[in-house]
Amino acid sequence: MVDVSQHELVPEHTVLEEDVLEEVLSEYDIDRTDLPKIKRNDSALPDEADVGDVIKIVRNSRTTDQAVVYRLVVE
Repeated sequence: MVDVSQHELVPEHTVLEEDVLEEVLSEYDIDRTDLPKIKRNDSALPDEADVGDVIKIVRNSRTTDQAVVYRLVVE
């Protein structure tokens, strides 16, 4: 079976630690539930991601070299 999360076209997905998450939420002045959602069964998610975790996704970008987005893991 192929591990989709290791494919070269899948951007880096990491689970944010709570202290880092608090900094991000305060920087953007939002709550965790205001973040866009990602399903727990998404094959790009790390194995340790649980419902309620926030995922940091780092994508390649033509204009800024890297684009960072955040997603809340939902059922």
